Amino acid sequence: MTPALFAIACLLAVTFCYGGLCAAVPFGPCRKCRGWGFAMKTDRKGRRKRGKDCRRCKATGKRIRLGRHLYNVAARIHRDGTR
Repeated sequence: MTPALFAIACLLAVTFCYGGLCAAVPFGPCRKCRGWGFAMKTDRKGRRKRGKDCRRCKATGKRIRLGRHLYNVAARIHRDGTR
């Protein structure tokens, strides 16, 4: 197998695996708070304590994956265009 064909096959495999992941689990952990839903702070003594709620995920710890978001946008455009 030539290197170009191998690269294309690997790229297709990664794309289909990510598409399957987005279909099976559309929500992933928030990248800002790492899925906790809030930031961690340290007090003056160095002990860790809970900080403010994460504004990006609204304190749920979950965000919609990029691939699922793109699929939702494409489906919405198709649905609105075929009415």
